[in-house]
Amino acid sequence: MTTPLPRRDFLGRLATGLGGLALTSLLERETRAATPPHFAPRAKRVIQLFMNGGASQCDLFDYKPELIARHGQKFDPGGGRRVEASISVPGALLKSPFTWTQHGESGRWVSSALPHLARHVDQLAFLMAMTSPSNVHGPASYLQTSGFQLPGFPCAGAWVSYALGSLADNVPAFVALPDGKGLPYNGRSAFTAGFLPANHQGTVIQAGAAQPLSHLAPPADAGHITPAARAEGLELLRELNRAHAAARPDDRRLGARIAAYELAGRLQLAAPELLDVAGETPATRRLYGLETPETADFGRRCLLARRLAERGVRFIQVWSGHGGGADNWDNHTDIGRELGVMARRMDQPAAALLTDLAARGLLDDTLVVWTTEFGRMPFSQGGVGRDHNGGTFVSWFAGGGIRPGVAHGESDEWSWRAATGATTTYDFHATLLHLLGLDHTRVSFRHSGLDRRLTDVHGRVIREILA
Repeated sequence: MTTPLPRRDFLGRLATGLGGLALTSLLERETRAATPPHFAPRAKRVIQLFMNGGASQCDLFDYKPELIARHGQKFDPGGGRRVEASISVPGALLKSPFTWTQHGESGRWVSSALPHLARHVDQLAFLMAMTSPSNVHGPASYLQTSGFQLPGFPCAGAWVSYALGSLADNVPAFVALPDGKGLPYNGRSAFTAGFLPANHQGTVIQAGAAQPLSHLAPPADAGHITPAARAEGLELLRELNRAHAAARPDDRRLGARIAAYELAGRLQLAAPELLDVAGETPATRRLYGLETPETADFGRRCLLARRLAERGVRFIQVWSGHGGGADNWDNHTDIGRELGVMARRMDQPAAALLTDLAARGLLDDTLVVWTTEFGRMPFSQGGVGRDHNGGTFVSWFAGGGIRPGVAHGESDEWSWRAATGATTTYDFHATLLHLLGLDHTRVSFRHSGLDRRLTDVHGRVIREILA
């Protein structure tokens, strides 16, 4: 019969093994931090602005005189090509309800829906012929976040976290800031680590909530949970977990859990200051539109994105629009009214983010990307709405490593299909990783007998928009 060890002896023996384990963990962290990317990065971090619902390219950035000239006519692309829509009968050609003006030295056309971003066109590099093989929100959103149409695959932020880690120890590598009205299509799986270790999933911050981060503080009625009691309990748990992990070195799950809990502990100390925008100057608050109800929600999250970038978060995802049937970019009923509302909420804060990053010297090594899951049709749905269109949509890049004021690709004369320079989500992700110093063909993870990667077996770096 085995004699039970006294608690002191048990912890003493445990500590002996934990010292080596802790040292190994520390050395691994230092080694990883010292391991350079595949080549010199042009950007250190990414801020992704995702327009949830399918932002209409032909009402924002894709100016088509032919669409204006043929407004109200039957859409016939010629050549016997079939015209069909996702959930509606194709209507007549529909010109944009917004006016168009050229801006900047580049002469880029932007609609009157985006007066603030229009002033920044000479900083942006446009992908004017993005395409998606799906025009259904769920699969198309998965494609644009994870590179696959099916759930269960790591999103881009998780891949970047896995490959590069955070720039600081007290913040996560990947943070998601969902719309204040709710999560996007696909819910939390939009921020998933998939089959990567769980500590690479996105940390979700509900910017407008009373408690933006879950479990940041103990419940108000839990008076017995004192700082000293919590510290002792966490220390014992840490010791037990590490001993368990040392006996099972091939089990990644516990290691990921330990890493997540340790980060959570550090984040509890860092988060209150990070999330408190009260110290920002009145001028900064006005810049982001925090004092205006229409722009306050997206503005707060764009301001938090800048604060997160300053403090070492590697990949920050800011969502505009939630996954419901309204209050997003899925404008089936009235493109002028519905898109107009979403554009006003997003335009000033997104432009403020570019201005603020540049003023602080952060834009040179921060990659800002603006995207959506697909575009909208050039013909009407139900009179003045637009249906889904995977044939063409617009994304843009700005910041570290980007050649400003350029555009790559072009849609056809109606903004119905990509005509030249078509790009895919694989190209989009390959370029994003390239700017972080990563060869997308070499960032992989062995899963179910396959070397999986963000770009699957596809993708090329879009060098036409690189500096």
